[in-house]
Amino acid sequence: MTLRQKFLKITYPVLMKAGEWLGMKAKVETLKKDIKPITSFYDLKAIANNGDQISFADFKGKNVLIVNTASDCGFTSQYYELEKLNELYKEHLIIIGFPSNDFKEQEKGTDSEIAAFCKTAFGIQFLLMKKSSVVKGVKQNDVYQWLTCKNKNGWNDVEPEWNFSKYLVNRHGFLTNYFGPAISPLSNVVRKNLD
Repeated sequence: MTLRQKFLKITYPVLMKAGEWLGMKAKVETLKKDIKPITSFYDLKAIANNGDQISFADFKGKNVLIVNTASDCGFTSQYYELEKLNELYKEHLIIIGFPSNDFKEQEKGTDSEIAAFCKTAFGIQFLLMKKSSVVKGVKQNDVYQWLTCKNKNGWNDVEPEWNFSKYLVNRHGFLTNYFGPAISPLSNVVRKNLD
């Protein structure tokens, strides 16, 4: 862990508390009624950090939380919270991290360096995908194209605001929520949607 990463790890609780004190609104978008996706979530595939192809059809019947991640961000300590959530809900929740260097170059490592960092510093057991782009544009990966295009997911056009933005897909393959980076993965607003 670099000196910067150690500093960010220590300051994360202060960052989250300061946001509350300053009244920073954490963005939440919620599906208002069951809107069936135009393109099935279960048709998606992605490449895991280790090179394996992952078929999202394997996730049928489970909630899926998708998070764009970075190793050098003020929110990087959310890895701890994501892993705790993974342990608490492992019977019916899949967490997938998509490392991305889209925001101020806060994920400069290679896929193997990212995996080693996540395992060593945070004990990550949930799925990590190959580093890719998550913001709208020609390089945006297929999963994030689905998450951020209402012509695919049925209702949502919100792209990640920053690292550690979260998208929740329910056990029927419907995108139900977007949670901004300032929302802890262990918060009640996230957890109430997992039961």
